[in-house]
Amino acid sequence: MLKFYTFKIITKIFIAMRLVNLMPFFAFMAIFFGCNSKKADLVVYNAKIYTVNENFQVVEAMAIKDGKILALGSSDEIRNTYPAKEEVNAEGNAIYPGFIDAHAHFFGYAESLNNADLVGTSSWEEVLARLQEFAKNKPEGWLIGRGWDQNDWPNQQFPTKQKLDELFPDRPVLLTRIDGHAAIANQKALDAAKITKAYPITGGDIVEKEGKPTGMLIDNAISLVSSKIPDITKERMKELLLQAQQKCFAVGLTTIDDCGLDYLAVEAIEQLHGEGSLKMRLYVMLSDAEKNYDFLIKRGKIKTDRLNVRSFKVFADGALGSRGACLLHPYNDMPNQKGFLLSDIAHFEKVAKKINEHDFQMCTHAIGDSANRAVLKIYNSILPKNNDKRWRIEHAQVVNTADFDLFGSARVVPSVQPTHATSDMYWAQDRLGKERVKGAYAYKQLLAQNGWVALGTDFPVEQINPMLTFYAATARKDLKGYPEGGYQSENALTAEETLRGMTIWAAKSNFEENEKGSLEVGKLADFVIMKNDLMKANDQQIITNKVISTYVNGEKVYDSAQHFKKQQ
Repeated sequence: MLKFYTFKIITKIFIAMRLVNLMPFFAFMAIFFGCNSKKADLVVYNAKIYTVNENFQVVEAMAIKDGKILALGSSDEIRNTYPAKEEVNAEGNAIYPGFIDAHAHFFGYAESLNNADLVGTSSWEEVLARLQEFAKNKPEGWLIGRGWDQNDWPNQQFPTKQKLDELFPDRPVLLTRIDGHAAIANQKALDAAKITKAYPITGGDIVEKEGKPTGMLIDNAISLVSSKIPDITKERMKELLLQAQQKCFAVGLTTIDDCGLDYLAVEAIEQLHGEGSLKMRLYVMLSDAEKNYDFLIKRGKIKTDRLNVRSFKVFADGALGSRGACLLHPYNDMPNQKGFLLSDIAHFEKVAKKINEHDFQMCTHAIGDSANRAVLKIYNSILPKNNDKRWRIEHAQVVNTADFDLFGSARVVPSVQPTHATSDMYWAQDRLGKERVKGAYAYKQLLAQNGWVALGTDFPVEQINPMLTFYAATARKDLKGYPEGGYQSENALTAEETLRGMTIWAAKSNFEENEKGSLEVGKLADFVIMKNDLMKANDQQIITNKVISTYVNGEKVYDSAQHFKKQQ
């Protein structure tokens, strides 16, 4: 009706002007009504679309225009109302908002593609065998690897550098534990860092035996050696990032929180986004370093449709597996060790005040119950009640029973990684004891504090596949179905809670819930079409679930059929 009256008014204006040539009139009307047409770029129909909106509504179809969702509804309604350049028949498959990994290391994962893969090694001997094979194709320079875990070996003891020195006397070697909080270096690498004996390091340890370094480096000691490794060339890093991007798209990831980068990486991301080669959306946390604070304070928050930089990643302690997590009481399996904070309390207080002053977000790695308590107390002392700062605790892995309320009182966001629970469950009780372990991996208790949690993987510490996150959160089992009934199953999340944690709640932890994380009109058209319906799938169907296609901004960035053809 509005268009009809507008048409009459415009017509009268043109007639009153006594136009001899009516061509401008018809051209104007074409432009006017063309701008208000219902044409779409893409229509997806015959689907089961989990919108993950407030009511968790499910619809059959959606129309997309200029990278955003134009409409949702039934297949007939959308197809009849929105003629599109392209239509996709989803053939009844399930569609979800693009998965968001709320805690990962995208740059680190890309770099790992250039190094020896030691994940899944069942002994030190297997680590050495893989490294020797890797060295055949990389005959010069440093040998870098990551992924070993002594907890998966028969003796569960840290290795020494003896065999590395024998095999590679003339090449520096640095092999990092899977969690990144411990590493083994050979003598050549120690020489590069001028390490001849153990000496005190704040938040780290040079392990020695009989007065000599064993090659094992814990937490802050690792950088003494890693800082000597030559940088990857700019061209090679671009290749690795694009490889990493494609692997992430293949599992349905459309946004990744990269936790702990230097500002130079941000500038590289901006360049690649500008070129159009890097399409992955990234939420970047800058590392806790003066140069990074200076950079972001000077520039201010950075926000584009694919890059968001407004937060800082701070490390409170190390990891539980390497006994670097800071505990209130000694380790159950090492009574003379309580772990340690990686900086003194004064440092955490100082950076928290600075971050708050400039309205940035503080995201702190805290594993042990002592580290969690220390950080939560600082947060509570600075953040006002009912704040919307969304400061985060990354991992929140072991929390004392008396401290859970400190999340709710300051509205602190628990950012957790469900696969950590199922990776650590075999030895977590050995580290913590029967009673203390009840406050570990307590996702349901953390969820109860604010009514939401953000879920991620911490890849490359864990695998990049979000389906493993979903399975670990809901089933609390390993891939072999152990243990029956699930590990500490009282803290399992429901399917809906888990999907929200991987989408809308993860977006909320990034201040992006109004633009992504759910499939609603006006939001970005980031979505994934999958083979199995997660809301109805059994354990095996979740584990084996495959991505059919992934879309970012309405653009198909991964197609399983095309990928399969490339593999042939």
